[in-house]
Amino acid sequence: MVYYGTLGPACADMSILRRMFRQGMTGIRLNLSHKSLESSKDWIFHFQAAATKEGILKPELLVDLQGPELRIGRMNIDLEWQDHQEVYLDSLPLPKVILPYLIEGQEILIDDGKILLRVEERLGEEAEDIRCKVIRGGKVVQRKSIALPGLSIPVPTLTEADKENLKVAKEYGVTGVMLPFVRNKEDLLILREELKKNDSEDIRIFAKLENLEGVEMLPDLLDAADEIVIARGDLGNAVELWKLPRIQKEIAAQCRKAGKGFMVVTQMLSSMEVRAVPTRAEVCDIFNAVLDGASSVMLTGETAVGRYPVEAMSYLIKTSEEALVYQNEE
Repeated sequence: MVYYGTLGPACADMSILRRMFRQGMTGIRLNLSHKSLESSKDWIFHFQAAATKEGILKPELLVDLQGPELRIGRMNIDLEWQDHQEVYLDSLPLPKVILPYLIEGQEILIDDGKILLRVEERLGEEAEDIRCKVIRGGKVVQRKSIALPGLSIPVPTLTEADKENLKVAKEYGVTGVMLPFVRNKEDLLILREELKKNDSEDIRIFAKLENLEGVEMLPDLLDAADEIVIARGDLGNAVELWKLPRIQKEIAAQCRKAGKGFMVVTQMLSSMEVRAVPTRAEVCDIFNAVLDGASSVMLTGETAVGRYPVEAMSYLIKTSEEALVYQNEE
């Protein structure tokens, strides 16, 4: 069983990382939607130094590319939207590729669905001409994800920033690359070729399932990916939320049948971003993911920005190990 955290300001301190390794952490993820490898070099140094001090010679470092994911651009100030408020989209730096798709009635999900907009009126071709109603409000900050339910937007597999990061991935000790919003086998082959071009064929590929297109193409992805990732944040935006557990179970079953390792990620211990003890539902979720055959589990915001990164890692690992003991007793 493999255990990952996510590198961020809450855990980038060497002493905290050493404590996370002592709990049993295997490796860590770095989200390159927010920073580049170059701008993260201090964090990476602390991570690798902490591993060395704890006797771990080659810790796993996964990087999460931007890939064909839609995100809000850079913003000077955060926005605070209230339920039922009306907003025009010129207040957001949106990817221009999505503007033609924003017709009346289209829903827009921001930040893993925490914020929900509905297009009410379109008067022209620019963002300033698109009026929306805030159905579910909250704080809007830069670089958060955007999803348009029911739509597939044609965007390249790799961004230019992705290609630049892949050029130096080996130099920074990257052991795995996570590709978001995988749509088909071709996406993975493009990534594989880019790694080959940079003499990095030994870096593993993690295919993130975050939309129904990827879920439907799973049989074709199995031999092109080293591991499948059930990324429940955006996947939970692509379907009614009550259908997500079934989809997770179906993906797990297909992976088990094919002998392909899979990871479960997103909101494993979400409450521990602000609380020292998880909910009962969260530990049951981890337990069941392990019983379903997950080869790895990962924390995201819990360790990147949460108040209790070490404690969260401890609960993740102890709950998983309890599930493994139970499994062996059966």
